[in-house]
Formats: sequence, structure tokens, C-alpha cells
Amino acid sequence: MSSTLQVHSSNAAQARAWDGNEGAYWAEHADQFDLAVRGYRPAFLAAADITAEDRVLDIGCGTGETTRDAARLARRALGVDLSAAMLRVARQRAADLPNAEFVQADAQLHPFPTGAFDLAISRTGSMFFADPVAAFTNIGRALRPGGRLVQLVWQPPAGNEWFLSFAQALSAGRTMPAPPPDAPGPFALADPDRVRAILGAAGFTDVQLEPHSEAMHFGENADSAERFVLGLLGWMLDGLDDEGRRRAVDNLRANLTAHDTGHGVHYASATWIIRAIRS
Repeated sequence: MSSTLQVHSSNAAQARAWDGNEGAYWAEHADQFDLAVRGYRPAFLAAADITAEDRVLDIGCGTGETTRDAARLARRALGVDLSAAMLRVARQRAADLPNAEFVQADAQLHPFPTGAFDLAISRTGSMFFADPVAAFTNIGRALRPGGRLVQLVWQPPAGNEWFLSFAQALSAGRTMPAPPPDAPGPFALADPDRVRAILGAAGFTDVQLEPHSEAMHFGENADSAERFVLGLLGWMLDGLDDEGRRRAVDNLRANLTAHDTGHGVHYASATWIIRAIRS
């Protein structure tokens, strides 16, 4: 973790991951991560409804695709992320956009200027706060009164074939413990009631969740998808002996092959687009 990155103590584990090996992997495979969720891009941008006068804050911006999308439409776009490696990629890719900026920061406590933004967005980057009420309160403080929040988050695992398939394949018959439903992670904002409670406590009103489903793209073929998924989820093989690891990888390979359409390896997924207003 960068020695200059100020992180709330409750987010220390997330910072170690995102400003460490996990973030470095995302930076190295930026194109594939963006491609995986590319199907959601039109609906997400339509929901954000960015205008030429908007000042946009992008939370968990990663390698900056959504920040760049915003900057092309808005007066200014600021992307914030924990990962120095991903932000290096983001800055390189936004070199031709003078109104796009990037800051390495923990959005749960970063001192954003009060009321400096008209819109806050996040594409699958806002589910990892240890204290989401504190985080969204801080983000809300950065918005002007009446400012908007638009997020893309995952619906529960049951609607996300990619997650269930990979977890089942790599478990190799083990029962994998489920994380607590309120723990930071991909599905931390999957429950609409929890979302409404968090955002309401953080000072947002008119909270709306709109369901969307798209195919996710994990690679051009089973070979490339296998390398990508194992690089991302190889930690799930920890604790297996050599035979168990072989079985898990074989299971994954068979599942990826079954999902190879000839035009990419595709899995069903389901998200919420969440809209809210800063009161």
C-alpha cells in the first residue's frame, strides 16, 4: 500500500488488496475487465444522463473507462480509487482529456470539497466500503444539494451465472463459506432494502433500483478465459492438494468451454442501476 494513501482503519484490508496484487492484476488486464461489463455501458451512461455543465465524481474508477466516458460529456470528471497501479493506467489513457483528473484516495474519508460535484457515479466500484453509511455520507457531502448518485452494482449471486459457475468449479466439491451479507465485496449492495437503508441514512432520497441483465465476456476463447479467471480467482484453489487443484482447473476449463460461443466466452449476469438524490 502506498505510504501516502490515507485510509480509514476499517478499509485497511481493502486498501492492501486494491493497492497491492489485486489492483495490479486489474491494471494489467484493464481491457478484459472493461470488456467483461461492456454490455452495461449504454444503460449506465443513459442513467447518468451527463450534461456539458456537470462536474462528475467517479468512485472506484479503476483504470478510468467510466471517468473518460464522463469527461467526454461533462465540464469536469474526477476519478478516485485505492489502486495506484490502476490509476497509472487511467492517467495514461486519459492523456487527451484535460478535464479528466484522478486521485488515489479512500472515498470513505477523503476531504472532497463540499458541494463541488453535480453527479457521483460508480460502475461496480462502490460495494467495498467497510462502513458504507460513512462512505456515502462523505460522497453526499461532495455533491451539491439536489446532486445525483448513479451506481451499477451486482444483484444477488443467484442472478449471476458467472459467479456461481466459477465458484462451483473452483470449489472442487468443497463447501465454501459464504461471506456475511454486509461484508465488503461484490454483493454488498445486492439487497434493495439494505441499499435503501444505507443511502437513506447517508442523506439520500428518492432511491430507485432498476434491474438490468447482460452477458459478460470473459475472453475470446476458453484458453484466454481460463488464464484470466485463474489470475483473478486462483486464490480459491488455496488449501487443495495437487489432485484437487487439477480437478478444480479441469472443472473450470469444462465450464468455460461450454460457454464458448465462438464469439467469446459469455455468462449471464444481473445488476441494479441505483439512482438517488442528495437531499
